[in-house]
Amino acid sequence: MLTPFEKFVFFILALISAGFTLHGFVTIIRTIRLGRPAPPLKNLPQAFWKAAVTVLLQRTILRTRKLLSVIHMALFFGLITYAFVNLMDVLEGIVPGFDLVYSGKHVPGAPLALVRAYNLISDVMSGFLLFAITVFLVRRFILKDKALTYRENVLLYPKVKAGGPHKDSLIVGVFVIMHVSAHLMSQAFRLAEGPDPWMPLASFLNSISGASQIGVHIAWWVSIGWVMFIIPYLTRSKHSHFFMAPVNLALAKQNPRGQLDPAIPLKVIDGKTFEPGARVITDLAWKRILDAYACVQCNRCQDVCPANFYGRPLSPSALEVNKRYLLKDATFGGHPELLQAPLVEKVISPEAVWSCTTCYACVRICPVGNEPMADIVDIRRRLILEGFELDSGVQSALQSLATNGNWMGKGRRLRGRWAKELEFPIKNAAEEAVEYLWFVGDTASFDERVLPNTRMVARIFHQAGLDFGILYQQESNAGNDVRRVGEEGLFEQLVEQNLAAFGRAQFQRIVTTDPHSFNTLRNEYPQYGGRFEVEHYTMVLLRLLEEGRLTVKQRLSHYLVTYHDPCYLGRYNGVFAAPRKLLERIGVEFHEMPRNCENSFCCGAGGGQIWMGKVPPGERPAENRIREALATLQSYAGNGKKQLFIVACPKDMIMYSDAVKTTGSEGKIEVRDIIQLVAEAVGVVEPVSEAGA
Repeated sequence: MLTPFEKFVFFILALISAGFTLHGFVTIIRTIRLGRPAPPLKNLPQAFWKAAVTVLLQRTILRTRKLLSVIHMALFFGLITYAFVNLMDVLEGIVPGFDLVYSGKHVPGAPLALVRAYNLISDVMSGFLLFAITVFLVRRFILKDKALTYRENVLLYPKVKAGGPHKDSLIVGVFVIMHVSAHLMSQAFRLAEGPDPWMPLASFLNSISGASQIGVHIAWWVSIGWVMFIIPYLTRSKHSHFFMAPVNLALAKQNPRGQLDPAIPLKVIDGKTFEPGARVITDLAWKRILDAYACVQCNRCQDVCPANFYGRPLSPSALEVNKRYLLKDATFGGHPELLQAPLVEKVISPEAVWSCTTCYACVRICPVGNEPMADIVDIRRRLILEGFELDSGVQSALQSLATNGNWMGKGRRLRGRWAKELEFPIKNAAEEAVEYLWFVGDTASFDERVLPNTRMVARIFHQAGLDFGILYQQESNAGNDVRRVGEEGLFEQLVEQNLAAFGRAQFQRIVTTDPHSFNTLRNEYPQYGGRFEVEHYTMVLLRLLEEGRLTVKQRLSHYLVTYHDPCYLGRYNGVFAAPRKLLERIGVEFHEMPRNCENSFCCGAGGGQIWMGKVPPGERPAENRIREALATLQSYAGNGKKQLFIVACPKDMIMYSDAVKTTGSEGKIEVRDIIQLVAEAVGVVEPVSEAGA
């Protein structure tokens, strides 16, 4: 079809396009390699295969925004189809006589069925592509969906604030429309013999435009010319995720969700030493520099972020978008000095850094496997190392942890005082062997609002004949929140203290009260040689019921309940079944909140937030969660049953009990620990003291 001169021009432009594209990819790869070593990855062929299947089936996209996700699938499969369409178009242009219209009858030996299938698929997918891209352009530029915007208080990189992502979206959107439309017109102009039943859209356009050889040439050049421009442009725009997202998924975190990367990389490169945490972008692990190139900028992470919901200046999406544009200016923009610019000045504000609850929702929801939360923890680590002035409440908690081994300002000898009020002694696991070492945790050991539940756990364990003991004053805080605040040195001190105490004890497994302790003992202590079988108390209670060591004496059908999944029990560690099976066994009427299991909404306490002395105004995550529970149970409330909000975390007991008061929901719903229901069902009650009799 093309003249010799046109073919010459095509090959020159194709070489130029390929050169700029290669330069783009080489620049991206070199930039990623500037990052710190990351934890080693295993079984890469299997990881890439799994990522390919995930991308092909769009599994991660479909987690939320169902309708838009389906439309995105049309866009995705349309672009995949167009990889073959563009190849066929090029062949039609440069190979004499190669023409696939009319089932390829002008091409000797063309496989009839295959060509018909190709023509029909490419024609129909062209329509889907045009529809999908139009929906997304209307959503962004006409409807101006707020989900694609950021709060005024969120720090944005200058080019992001100036509309860089919108400009990129507009360019790519116009490309898709022009490219697809030109391809369809090119095919329509070829139909000199009338309609082709296997090309319905092209045939319709042909009925309007007619056939034209000049039109074929012009439409072909518009279509293919756009491709030769857009491919190198993609490596320099936010749409680098087209190429990098599948790679990012394949190279995603393989160690447990609840295990943070070490503050200092374990691997040494060319004798280089590293300081803890991240001050500049190249202090981040290479994988998290790759995150910036893979980011879709869909803002799904922002949707589920409790800090963003609360009105805090944190957007996990903005963090990744800012990183991407900083890297673009540093590499393609000729400003390499930006690679040494402080992260807290360019990509995230200090207030946003300290707003994160480390709930992992942003990581879990990300369709391309990004870890903005891990960036924030690394930034915290460096800020603490450099003497950043902390919130007074956080500072006080850390000082108490360093001195007393707990964040509540209590002396070590008081840790086991709650046990003295029991009717039976609890073994000291440091002095006699036990099957279960019960790691009680700070809140369950000291907070007066939680101590009745702690004693109830002990009574039920005792009634079931469980062989258990505690460490009394030798127990220290497990360090989960300490590490996520960024105080790595103090975390290691607490680990050392607890491992020494464990070494003096004789036990087979650990049971915890607090999901935060459960997470760090289970996932992070193995980094320091502490490998134990760790269970949450809901898991132990369920097994005791299943084994018949506890018996339900009264089914609690008079309660109407919903259950909150703690982040560190559920989303981090996948413990969803045990609490629900407990509720089923004791006979309550149970209804799920819309946000449950993996999608549970954070209470707002994690990442050191419960220690904060300054509480900003606005509806807190826990308050929103109580409203969600009331809305969930409202349609079932007419049966006169008492409404309960069930928790399985001491911190949740505090956060949600306060939220019931601040939302004016007293008398409408009551917060109870699951142990209270189990105790009532199995007939274990707290004895009334003589003074109160």
